[in-house]
Amino acid sequence: MDLPLPIETFFEADKNLDGAAPVSAFATNATVMDEGQTHVGRIAIADWWRAAKRKYRHTAAPLDMRQSNGLIEVRAMVTGDFPGSPAPLTFVFALADGYIVSLKIGA
Repeated sequence: MDLPLPIETFFEADKNLDGAAPVSAFATNATVMDEGQTHVGRIAIADWWRAAKRKYRHTAAPLDMRQSNGLIEVRAMVTGDFPGSPAPLTFVFALADGYIVSLKIGA
């Protein structure tokens, strides 16, 4: 699967449970929506990343990708310390100028 570079950077970083958040893939004012919370900006996104990794000890493996209405939807199998693991989740990315400007994660 040929993922756009910022999305590839996101999923590559996700493989490492103790690695750094891939904030360089995000625009400075990017948003991440996950578990009913919105995180805005690189600092908040890094905090969200670290908290989620500590809580769920998860990794996500992309299964497929499709583009529609300017969004890139990646379905990934997420494995970690949560009920129902592994579970397919959908990651919906919006990109601009080579950066992730928004990410919404859901079932």
